Amino acid sequence: MTTHRARAAKPRPLADPNRPVERAVNAALVLAVLAGLGWICGMIYTVAGWTL
Repeated sequence: MTTHRARAAKPRPLADPNRPVERAVNAALVLAVLAGLGWICGMIYTVAGWTL
């Protein structure tokens, strides 16, 4: 008897052209991470400015 792992399906690509919603969600997540990093850098800059 074969196991479930032996019959595993092929992994699908990360950005399948037939899934535009997945692409939009990935783009939104990347933009959210960039906005978060910008906010953190801005807070560090602000707090560092207080000590000068």
